[in-house]
Amino acid sequence: MKVPMTEYLEIDLDRELWMCRVCNHEVGPARQPYKEGLLVYVRDPREIHAPILDPKRYEFTFAPDAKWVQILEFYCPSCATMIEVEYLPPGHPPVVDMEFDIDALKEQWKDRKPLNAAELAGPDMAGRAHHHHSNKQKAQQQGRG
Repeated sequence: MKVPMTEYLEIDLDRELWMCRVCNHEVGPARQPYKEGLLVYVRDPREIHAPILDPKRYEFTFAPDAKWVQILEFYCPSCATMIEVEYLPPGHPPVVDMEFDIDALKEQWKDRKPLNAAELAGPDMAGRAHHHHSNKQKAQQQGRG
């Protein structure tokens, strides 16, 4: 059974794998941090946060200083969906932000039925249908909700 953990990640409890919810790519073992199975793009914060004040005239411009912070973007290696973003000091390892007791999850979900599309409804994920109906409305229209 697949259990949704975030907007873009789920855990396949039967195989104990992190999975991308967009393309079903196997990200990695569920007993390890999911970020180990993702592509990482380290960005200079100045690429995203332009200075508010002229850097030629002012030392402090209200933009992040690349000597103090970098941006780590984590992407699915199969569909390139951005899974996570972190702002960290340069050289700092990625944060382990989710660690689950897989055995307890299996116990909690063993008697539950899988969630249907309407129960999982939320904002449309990138790369999905390109019209203005929500996933919940689509599921209801198709008789799955």
